[in-house]
Amino acid sequence: MKDISEKKHIIRTIILICFLCLVSPADILAGSLNNVKKLVGKKDAILVADPQGNILLSKNADKNLIPASTLKILTSLAAMHHLGKDFRFVTEFYTDRNSNLKIKGYGDPLLISEAIAEISENLSKKITGYTDLILDHSYFDPVMIPGVTTTLNPYDAPNGALCANYNTVYFKREKGSYTSAEPQTPLLPFALKKIRKYGLKKERVTFAREQDEITYYAGHLFQYFLEKEGVKSGGSIRIGEVDKDNDTLIFKYVSRFSIEEVISKLLEFSNNFIANQMLVATGAKVYGPPGTLEKGVQAASAYADKVLKPGVVRITEGSGISRENRISAKNMYKLLEIFEPYHTLMKHEGREFYKTGSLTGVKTRAGYVENQKGELYCFVVLVNTPRKSTSRIMSALLKAL
Repeated sequence: MKDISEKKHIIRTIILICFLCLVSPADILAGSLNNVKKLVGKKDAILVADPQGNILLSKNADKNLIPASTLKILTSLAAMHHLGKDFRFVTEFYTDRNSNLKIKGYGDPLLISEAIAEISENLSKKITGYTDLILDHSYFDPVMIPGVTTTLNPYDAPNGALCANYNTVYFKREKGSYTSAEPQTPLLPFALKKIRKYGLKKERVTFAREQDEITYYAGHLFQYFLEKEGVKSGGSIRIGEVDKDNDTLIFKYVSRFSIEEVISKLLEFSNNFIANQMLVATGAKVYGPPGTLEKGVQAASAYADKVLKPGVVRITEGSGISRENRISAKNMYKLLEIFEPYHTLMKHEGREFYKTGSLTGVKTRAGYVENQKGELYCFVVLVNTPRKSTSRIMSALLKAL
């Protein structure tokens, strides 16, 4: 009986070896990807390509769907193309004949408290005081982003040429008192006046575009940090413009962040404010100031027409918050091919570098999966089916790859 059992085991092993010789790894992968394909509905799309550019899986790949925040990949590429890889945002500081200090913004999305403190230290070496603080936000026209509402949520933060801290303030309430939730940022009376309206214990509140609230907040922050450096203010904070023929440029701040570092923060935090600051600044660079949403969209569309077929992508803004944006999985894949040298700027988890997108009824994900050789598979998943996520599709896809 023992000999018969051993013979059966040997026969089974031989059959298994023969089967494995007949079934290639490519066949196994194709079978696994076919299971992924079944999870993709009529209102969804998927495309997966191997490191050599061979399409392994495609379903509804030509259908134009809502990309949500994966659109930021296109915005990033358009900005690098038009602005240049050496581009850095600047902010200029002038004095006039009346000893006023003027600040001219050019849309720097990362004009944060640490940068303002650094600028103020530099200015303290050039001036000891000033009369009025005049804020020049004329480099951008008023920007209305489709899809952005007037909530206090950071993803609804408005855009402008002279803004600080993403036009938000982060606070907490302890023992009945409000304090800053960030050690580098003071909770100024200007901000406190706004947040006292809300009975929240800890929140990040967004400043509004109306009545130039976003610009005035930047001005109050500059005033605070200048006073901290011993530079005294003798007047008010007001909106005005630089007269380059008569005013004196005393300092030009060049951002510490390269365009790639800006894009890295944009993609890591999926920051809508950064995306549209870059878009409008790109429009101003290509078509001349003032920057407008229309010029930004035109610049991004021109880039898309250059690298894709003209007219195949619909862009209404740069962050993906608008439901009017449209792109196909096939065209998003073409953008991923171009973006591959910069894939490390994306969020990274395990073998995956990726960008997600989320709107009501829309879930998207696009990026790269790294194999053991360090080669990259490209994938695009666009789910426009309400109450459906990308999680099951991605779980099956990562197992297959």
